Amino acid sequence: MLPTETPAPDGTGIVHLGLSNFHRAHQAVHTAAALAGGGPWGILGVAPRSAGIADAMAAQEDRYAVVEISPEGERVVVPAVHTGTAVAVREPERVLGALAAESTRIVSLTVTEQGYTIDPRTGGLDLDHPGVRADLAGSATTAVGLVARGLLRRARGHGAPVSVLSCDNLLGNGDVTARLVREFAAALPPGDAAALGSYLDTVTFPNSMVDRIVPATTDATRAAAARLLGTADAVPVPSEPFSMWALEDRFAAGRPAWDRAGAGVPGAVFTDDVAGYELLKLRLLNGTHSLIAYLGALAGEDLIARSVARPAVRGAAERVLHDDHLPTVAVPAGVDADAYAARLFTRWSNTALGHRTRQVGSDGSLKLAQRIPGPAARHLADGRMPHHLALTVAAWLACVAPPPGSDPGPHAAAMAEPARDRLAATAGGPAPAHVRAGLELLGGELPDAFAARVTELFEVLVRHGVDDAVAEAAGTRSAA
Repeated sequence: MLPTETPAPDGTGIVHLGLSNFHRAHQAVHTAAALAGGGPWGILGVAPRSAGIADAMAAQEDRYAVVEISPEGERVVVPAVHTGTAVAVREPERVLGALAAESTRIVSLTVTEQGYTIDPRTGGLDLDHPGVRADLAGSATTAVGLVARGLLRRARGHGAPVSVLSCDNLLGNGDVTARLVREFAAALPPGDAAALGSYLDTVTFPNSMVDRIVPATTDATRAAAARLLGTADAVPVPSEPFSMWALEDRFAAGRPAWDRAGAGVPGAVFTDDVAGYELLKLRLLNGTHSLIAYLGALAGEDLIARSVARPAVRGAAERVLHDDHLPTVAVPAGVDADAYAARLFTRWSNTALGHRTRQVGSDGSLKLAQRIPGPAARHLADGRMPHHLALTVAAWLACVAPPPGSDPGPHAAAMAEPARDRLAATAGGPAPAHVRAGLELLGGELPDAFAARVTELFEVLVRHGVDDAVAEAAGTRSAA
């Protein structure tokens, strides 16, 4: 058994959908700190489809290590807060039963932006998605379907209140989840729709902001965990030392003492201004991170730290953060924006962490929809062209849908992109039409002037490379 200092939970009070590295290095670690004060807040971790992590954790009595990595060294934490694991596609009845159990007080999610089955055209639930259609017919395979079907069982059973807590990078993630579940409920047969619709009045959907850099597990992670623990761990998680969590304190049936510091993390921040923290993170951290990943990959860099060490990439990152993102954010009270930005560059420069450009750059059509249209529209309405937001879009397209004959390199090619095939259909045509197809995926109805600037930067990127494109965005590129 892996050694731990975390007290055993008194019972299972949380069902978490998404047994990812991020959940295991973030919410689980914060919950371990909260359990220093006791409470029935054990977590049933549910993997939607892949059984690898769930089975490995089960073989280790639901324990695993979090290896915190920095240039100063490594430390290990074993947050023994999971009381079990499950795989939704393999054991749907068990998962639905856990969601419906009266002892379950919180249903939380980290399923990535793609996991919410949002229609990019409307921003609502994609009722044409095959998984959503199957779930409306009685299955429970998508995240929204699982939550809604579990809540319906609660409504038809004991009716006890519960909270649904999204921990994904969606602006207003609780509000978005509530809307999607209500749209699912409205599409059910009349009897089920009425029962679930009425019960949802007792369910809360707090908004939250989560922040920790958690790379993929590698053999080096496993070796470090074995060295630090003195025993093997099949599924350790690497992470940076930094962790932050801001939440609305709207929990219908109680919550852990997440504001308690411990287990290597500070206490969570409970605030009425989660939106401010969300925008700060989604734009300054995530938005800038995307540009670093795309430019770095195009420059041949595998790692974020090596990317941000390149003068051109760092310069573009500083410009997009300070010129394009920061002016669109109302910084929360008590947060020093300059110190926050400086710390971001320290975090991105963590050479020991091994965070890959391909990981940060994946799912760009979903991530950039949260990070580009809002601030771009704000600047354009004020009469200013946000050149480095345009560069972000251009670099994304150059990575995942370059024109024929342009090779973005292996790190860009390794990025997952759900819209890759759709974008490939326009990549061989005129660049303006290709860029417009990409912008349509991001939404926001951005004007022709922005599309034209993206097109200019895209053409410089694919013809002349990263350094020229960065100079073009900054207005310092020579005519030659």
